[in-house]
Amino acid sequence: MRLRNIRGSQEIISTSRWVVQKPQEQKGCWKQVFGSGHPLHIEVGMGKGRFLMDMAKAHPDIDYVGIEMYDSVLLRAVQKADALEEAPENFRFIRMDARDLPEVFEIGEVDRIYLNFSDPWPKDRHAKRRLTSRQFLERYQKILLPGYQIEFKTDNKDLFEFSLEQIRESGWILDGCTYDLHQDEHMNAGNIMTEYEEKFSSAGNPIYKLITHFEKNDF
Repeated sequence: MRLRNIRGSQEIISTSRWVVQKPQEQKGCWKQVFGSGHPLHIEVGMGKGRFLMDMAKAHPDIDYVGIEMYDSVLLRAVQKADALEEAPENFRFIRMDARDLPEVFEIGEVDRIYLNFSDPWPKDRHAKRRLTSRQFLERYQKILLPGYQIEFKTDNKDLFEFSLEQIRESGWILDGCTYDLHQDEHMNAGNIMTEYEEKFSSAGNPIYKLITHFEKNDF
């Protein structure tokens, strides 16, 4: 996936109050970043950040961190945050590669992980880049509290079924699964849509969702 560079994006990101600079230095200290004892939820591959900011507004008793690796996309999230009339203070962004998550969050420091409409990386040789691959599940297991959940939404059926397979092979437990989220009253309860979700569902495409957790760490 290649995105064009936007002139000045790095400077804006490096000075934004919404972006945590040198996030590795906050490992184990995220409660101090927010100045609260609230649970910490992260979204990996947050895109333009609307979902994260809507969640922060809806749940002021939870702190949110959005992970995005592309400057041009993170810039849009920063601009959206700056444009909010009454921006909540319980969210922040990080510009980083998700492969480095264990370098930024301590073991058991994260209470929930959201994966929304991740890049499907359709070629087989790129399977390990998918955010629901076994390799990424191992990374999540290093930062997520045992028994706590990952929520994954996509409109890509192949990616969804790949994800279900990876969960089974990795020994994670499936807590919920639907092949048509918006028609599933239980799974759709309290759902906050992303921009992609609105676009795809308005076109008549079903949205797939799963919820999963692991029981304990082996390290």
